[in-house]
Amino acid sequence: MACAADNAGAGALFSAYSVPMPASQSRGPVNRAAAADAIEAFLRALGLDPAAAELAGTGARVASAFDDDLCAGYGVDAVALLSASAVAGSTDLVFVRDIAVAVTCPHHLMPASGSCDVVFAPGAMLVGVGTIARIVTELGRRLVLQEALGEEIAGAIHEALAPRFSACRLRLSHACMIARGERAHGTRVETLAVRGAITGEGAAQLFGAREP
Repeated sequence: MACAADNAGAGALFSAYSVPMPASQSRGPVNRAAAADAIEAFLRALGLDPAAAELAGTGARVASAFDDDLCAGYGVDAVALLSASAVAGSTDLVFVRDIAVAVTCPHHLMPASGSCDVVFAPGAMLVGVGTIARIVTELGRRLVLQEALGEEIAGAIHEALAPRFSACRLRLSHACMIARGERAHGTRVETLAVRGAITGEGAAQLFGAREP
């Protein structure tokens, strides 16, 4: 896996490192009331009044947002979804570009959003591009690192479809870099995950050759 960070006027920095994968692909029982109470306690701990007009009901809204949407991807079996939609067939390359994706960073519980590109060289199995988009969207609806998400997407495609190679590129803007700390507006983090008979450098060249 390779990672790059870039912004206007800055060069790209590339590095390779081990990727911490999510500790669990499922979650336990949900207690929305307790979650809402915890958010209100969090606000009070910051010296804010959760009963103030602008904060009234915030605890319940945040709990619902995380339960209904931001954490709704836990338990999704991407390999099973791909396998169920797979059909016999082959072509040189399947390239799905600019799939919109949003994730919640587990470090600061802040969003990151951007695009995902997926490419694979089929062996004997094909799958509808809508299914590719669906697994990207569903796997993103968790507390997950960008690097780990890319590895999971590329890995699921490789396991379910047995292509000659698969690769996933994510290009995301992180709120934790924009709204806090360095406030590096315009910065985008790019990660690349590969499986099979292709190198990271080869996949990077393949994606670059198909830029609009």
